[in-house]
Amino acid sequence: MAEDITYLRAQARTAFDAAVRRADPGDAVRAELLRAPLPDLAARGVTRVVALGKAAPAMLRAFLRHASGPFETICVTHRENDEPVQADQMFRAGHPVPDAEGARAAAAVQDLLERAGPQDRVVALISGGGSSLLPAPPEGVTLEDKQTLNRLLLASGLDINDMNLIRQHVSVLKGGGLAHLAAPAPVTALILSDVIGDDLRAIASGPTVAAIGTAQDALALMRRARIEPRLPQSILDHLNAAPPPPPAPLADNRLIGSNRQSVEEAARQLSPKYAVTAVDAPLVGDLHEAASRVFREARAQAQQQGPQALIWGGETTVRVTGTGMGGRNQEMALRVAALAEAQPITRPWVFLSGGTDGRDGPTDSAGAIVDQGTCARIRAQRQNPATFLDRNDSYAALSLSGDHLMTGATGTNVADVQILLMG
Repeated sequence: MAEDITYLRAQARTAFDAAVRRADPGDAVRAELLRAPLPDLAARGVTRVVALGKAAPAMLRAFLRHASGPFETICVTHRENDEPVQADQMFRAGHPVPDAEGARAAAAVQDLLERAGPQDRVVALISGGGSSLLPAPPEGVTLEDKQTLNRLLLASGLDINDMNLIRQHVSVLKGGGLAHLAAPAPVTALILSDVIGDDLRAIASGPTVAAIGTAQDALALMRRARIEPRLPQSILDHLNAAPPPPPAPLADNRLIGSNRQSVEEAARQLSPKYAVTAVDAPLVGDLHEAASRVFREARAQAQQQGPQALIWGGETTVRVTGTGMGGRNQEMALRVAALAEAQPITRPWVFLSGGTDGRDGPTDSAGAIVDQGTCARIRAQRQNPATFLDRNDSYAALSLSGDHLMTGATGTNVADVQILLMG
């Protein structure tokens, strides 16, 4: 049995690594520029490039190798991403809570855009994480106010689309702001999606597309999530006085990579040895419900003959009520293990839940690979898995069981991938 579990764990990790490679930002940029090269630049024009997000360095490197200059470049990525890149201005900012470096990056981007003329063009290389990396608060709202807002949103249980709707209306650059500031220069955006369903308005809060909703929609969402009373007054004043959002900016927006493509790559990796199902319905919404769904489908799959594989993409939400440390992927995996302890599955199984960016919540773990021995290993340390779940402390629990999925920063981000294998 132990040998079976070890083999399944290795297979799950191999498939996850394949899913991450499929979302390689450089490959996606190269393929898009070969498919549809940028138009020739006007005489005396400059290509002004803003690379934004967790995949920004890799996207910018590929772009500069496959497009003609002259260029002016800004790269904004998260602090943990130490990939080398040649940019005129380089910023490594805070994520998931914005910081002063992100505010400096936003000011530099605004300056670059405001200097763009009709003879120039602006290229935006956009990937997930941009919402916090480029805060750009409107007049009257401070960086500290935005930090408070982000912390409240991250613990609210709202999904990524709802959070980014709110963020769009407390920013100069989100919700089409980048493209509007670039006018009259034409804008082309190459976008790597970290959002399930690939709504371009939600990826990095849509700097080159129309806003998702209105300021009043944002206020209604925060009332529903019960965070409105804890908001800084400056944000409430700004939203209550905000005019209707402007029309959609003129931009050539191109989707170049997505979660679904990565799920399909993981399925291809496993298909020679397993009966594989790449589940169409993503794992989104409440984490408790998503974990229960995984366990139900696992029990059903256990009745099938031969090795089985189920693969999902998704991005769940968790309402944080405890004081522990973890992330949605770690908690998802631990909850599935706890359900399987209460109602055992008799054949060997493993379940992997991981973020393709290599980081799950404010931790150094991408997620976890759990199996039928996970809870027993925690109990062997005289600890109860349920206690860790009650305080949202999955990181500590998985440290005891030795089940962390450690990848380091991957340089990409197309949401999460979940893999269930049965021997």
